[in-house]
Amino acid sequence: MKRFLSIVFLACSILVPTKLLAQGTYDFLRNDVSARAAALNGSFVSMTDDPNVLFYNPGALPSLTRPKASLSFLKHLLDVNAGSLSYVQEVEGIGTVGGGIIYINYGTFTETDQSSNILGEFSAGELAAVAGVGIQVDEQTSVGANIKGIYSSIAEARSLGLAVDLGVIYTIPEERLTLGLSVLNLGTQINRYAGTSEPLPLDIKIGVTAQPEHMPALLNVNFHKLNESRENVLERLKAFSLGVEFLMSESVRARVGYSNEKRQELKLGTGAGLAGFSLGLGILVQDYQFDYAFNSYGKIGGLHRVTLNINL
Repeated sequence: MKRFLSIVFLACSILVPTKLLAQGTYDFLRNDVSARAAALNGSFVSMTDDPNVLFYNPGALPSLTRPKASLSFLKHLLDVNAGSLSYVQEVEGIGTVGGGIIYINYGTFTETDQSSNILGEFSAGELAAVAGVGIQVDEQTSVGANIKGIYSSIAEARSLGLAVDLGVIYTIPEERLTLGLSVLNLGTQINRYAGTSEPLPLDIKIGVTAQPEHMPALLNVNFHKLNESRENVLERLKAFSLGVEFLMSESVRARVGYSNEKRQELKLGTGAGLAGFSLGLGILVQDYQFDYAFNSYGKIGGLHRVTLNINL
């Protein structure tokens, strides 16, 4: 526990002064990747034994008990499509390695000149390719790191970026607790839009997963964006998410989640409806796990995600 807290303190002391004044070019990297993670509203930094931990905390990679692959698809608002692919396996002498791709396709748009004359069409999209490795330090601690290449395009314009992710997992078996810390998207743009430098969506996350005795559920609490400057400590802690995964049976999982930050951002007028809440379902059939998630955006609408995980 002392080791984990020391790592948390070191990461925050180095990166907390960073202040992001606006969303950067690669803000799609903040989106949830899999249906399971989305159903828990992003409270996934301390989760284990899932191939999509690659995108949330590479320190959790050694928790995978066998090779696994995952394929996800998201139907976003305004016909925006997104998805991901990941694969993780143990490599003797190296550790547990993983690779994955995240993409988002914004669709096709009509191109016009200043006089509104139609010139044609153009498209826009973004993609990130991730490769990582995790190692087991001792019985309780594992660490990992990713390297991430990022690509963004709007019509003929292009932008490239390079980043790393760092993560650590610390388990307390007797307390049925798992603690996680990750530093995501630590990097820079290599090729910029119109010569303008924009920050990557750097994010320090910490989280706890607990499995209470005699209760068939995993309880998750995550704090996000701990690197961003706020007026005080309480404001900094408002970017949190909660998630519960109910173990209904050996093959069925039910999930609910809540994101406080999303609820505040999606509030329209005096009400937010169900904005910031999520739910999902997971079904395991032999070596295949099917996951579904719905994330409410309140009056704006909602997002539907599906994921297929395969045990190989």
